[in-house]
Amino acid sequence: MTGDISETAVPEIAASSGVDIRRVRSNPDFWYPVAWSRELRRGKAIGVRYAGQPIVVVRPDAGAIFALDDVCPHRQLPLSRGEVCGDFVRCAYHGLKYSRRGQCFSPDMKLENEPPRLRTWPCREKDGLIFVFMGDLEKSDSVPLPDFPRVRDPHYRTRRFGKVVQCHYSFMHENLMDMNHQVLHSRLVGSMKPRFLGMERGKDFVEARYTFARTGGKQPLSEALIYGQRRKDGRDFAYRDVMTIRSQYPYQTLRIETQGVNEPVMELWIAYVPQDREERSNRVFGLLSIRRLKIPFVLDLAWPLLIAFTERVFTEDREIVELEQQAWREQDGDRNQEVFPVIVALRQILIQNGMSPRKDVRE
Repeated sequence: MTGDISETAVPEIAASSGVDIRRVRSNPDFWYPVAWSRELRRGKAIGVRYAGQPIVVVRPDAGAIFALDDVCPHRQLPLSRGEVCGDFVRCAYHGLKYSRRGQCFSPDMKLENEPPRLRTWPCREKDGLIFVFMGDLEKSDSVPLPDFPRVRDPHYRTRRFGKVVQCHYSFMHENLMDMNHQVLHSRLVGSMKPRFLGMERGKDFVEARYTFARTGGKQPLSEALIYGQRRKDGRDFAYRDVMTIRSQYPYQTLRIETQGVNEPVMELWIAYVPQDREERSNRVFGLLSIRRLKIPFVLDLAWPLLIAFTERVFTEDREIVELEQQAWREQDGDRNQEVFPVIVALRQILIQNGMSPRKDVRE
């Protein structure tokens, strides 16, 4: 990691790029989640997307999952509409069958030419998520899957969440990284005054740290469950917690640490997976891990309350980023006049590690 960046140097770097960040494509040379494991039952197939590329993920009756282009070359029908037969996926139109290697078999049709072949995509499963690698296939073995150890830690309980959001993925990174927008959530959490503690930056990451004070309103019960204590007087707990947010391309994490607790009280891992070809929409995959309280089963009993609270926060954020995308579309470009150094640095990370707007490796 590097030290803190001066607040004047980063904007100069950003201004020189001349790139509309909302047109920057995601870099496919990473493992992207495309579905939850629970969505794909044994002996079934599911259709998913990455940046406009349709993919079928198959879980055969036995063996590991695999992924192919979600199109039968014969008549261009989605294979995800077909059925799984043993270790094959069978097109619902003419019954052509495709193996995990993309080979075509025709049990009922005589083929005039050599059987068509489908592209295959590296596909792995980890901690309830299904990942695909859509970039340079030679890199798939050397690029590690993301890790989120709290999901496997019995001292935490994890919520898996996410929906499709109608905006470019950069809006999502900015929304989570910038904790100055607490006014948006004031009806849920009361009036919060953030204090920026500084940031660090490397070639593929930017990390920001904040602390907070409640200046008005009461602590929500759901927040008390996260911190493990009821805070009736906000002044006694002002600036005691530290929130660290990190965009490590292409993923994002957030953790909250508080005084007197050795481990984080909350950790979030999140990915934004482009859905359409122009990457104006993304599917969110989030793993929110909350540390269990000393009293057994209290967190489990209150889990529905926490789900409702976090869903309301996510809904408020989603409405805002979709409005930002709408403004971008109506103005035909990014007209933001960004003033916060962390977001300027974040944009540079996304631009430098993403794909040029003039280059589309999936064509």
